[in-house]
Amino acid sequence: MTELDVAGQVVELVRRLAGADAQAEVAVTRHDLALTRFANSFIHQNVAESGVSVRLRLHVDGRTAAGGGSLVDADGLHALVERTVAAARLCPPDPAWPGLTPPTAVRSSGLLDEDTAYAEPDARADRVRAFVDAVGGLEAAGYCRTSYRSGAFANSAGHTAQGRTTEAAMDGIARTGGADGVARLCADRLADLDGAALGARAAGKARAAADPVELPPGRYEVVLEPAAVGDLLQNFSWYGFNGKRYAERQSFAEPGNAQFDPSVTLVDDPLHASALPYDLEGTARRALTLVEAGVTSAVAHDRRSGAEVGTGSTGHGMVGASTFGPIPRNLRLLAAAGPGGRPDGGADVTPGAVADGDTAALVAGMERGLLVSDFWYTRVLDPKSLVITGLTRNGVWLVEDGVPTRAVRDFRFTESYPRALAPGAVLGLGRRPVRQPDRLDGVWWEAPALRLAAWNFTGGASG
Repeated sequence: MTELDVAGQVVELVRRLAGADAQAEVAVTRHDLALTRFANSFIHQNVAESGVSVRLRLHVDGRTAAGGGSLVDADGLHALVERTVAAARLCPPDPAWPGLTPPTAVRSSGLLDEDTAYAEPDARADRVRAFVDAVGGLEAAGYCRTSYRSGAFANSAGHTAQGRTTEAAMDGIARTGGADGVARLCADRLADLDGAALGARAAGKARAAADPVELPPGRYEVVLEPAAVGDLLQNFSWYGFNGKRYAERQSFAEPGNAQFDPSVTLVDDPLHASALPYDLEGTARRALTLVEAGVTSAVAHDRRSGAEVGTGSTGHGMVGASTFGPIPRNLRLLAAAGPGGRPDGGADVTPGAVADGDTAALVAGMERGLLVSDFWYTRVLDPKSLVITGLTRNGVWLVEDGVPTRAVRDFRFTESYPRALAPGAVLGLGRRPVRQPDRLDGVWWEAPALRLAAWNFTGGASG
């Protein structure tokens, strides 16, 4: 049976077991994920898994329950419906039930690459070998993965939707002594991952990060590379543009207000790449502009959070949204207009510290500040103002008169992400966005390098 056949069969079982008045929605997804991991410059694991998940949510007699399973034969589907109906009878009344998505057109992005969907282990191993060869004897570690999803949705209101998508990603580090360099990329096609280019980038940054000096804490002008900007976008998604948090007044977002620098435009763009064209509730997914030229314009909603604030769903229904809220999972910081920077990173820079022309152009305008490769272990201190604490990693450099002069020891920072991008705080945007993979495939963050007037570093990484 196809995914759509399975979804339709579950809807009919709900009608038979729970009555004609029961409202049901069913999402069926097949997911093929293959992962090649390497460490100590050798592949140590190649795994692949394929599975089908069935997610049922039903509303019967004023009560709502959800259930899931992986068995798609007649007995498995019958058991799923039976236990979900039984759970609904034990649930409290749900007066805020938003109803089902009505029949609407769902447009697929058309982004499907057969070579990625059915990639053999050798294809991933070739990219790992290229990465390892390019680091020139340094210790290398990371992964290369490919993913294929196909899915279908049906509900008892007569709405159906289908879609397919592929994704490839590579994330690796090179290590020399106590210094690491990182390179990562997410793409629609495995063919777009150049293991040699990523390995050379990681190795260059690792070598340039050797023998770091210690600088005092304080507020420094910074250039954040795309990997670090990706952390900003991820936290904006979870805590800022989350419709549930907005409805509960736990978000900084103030639609209609100029909360960001005019150079900032943020778009959640699932059909740009690697996403099914509908959400868990069957709502068609589309590009949603969250910030336009510095002005906050929207937050993400599923049907429940949208009904609560008097708007509709924006196509962000997802598992767990009733608990932690609907979040944008494909957020893009739009790059500055014009062609991308020089791919060689410029001539008058420390080799490897600056890995691309975009970053070189931003660094060149800095009198004194820091070049930051990556953030990690970031944690929220205040959700309302989105004050985050975290650490730098994979390379920090002191920049003087437009030139990276010394590697710097890692810092701890404490910063309000919205304040860091407030009006007047953004001094420059790169012209070449880089898509960063998340640990979950189908989730990514795309951004160019970013130059900011100030970032609050509060101490050493061990402090």
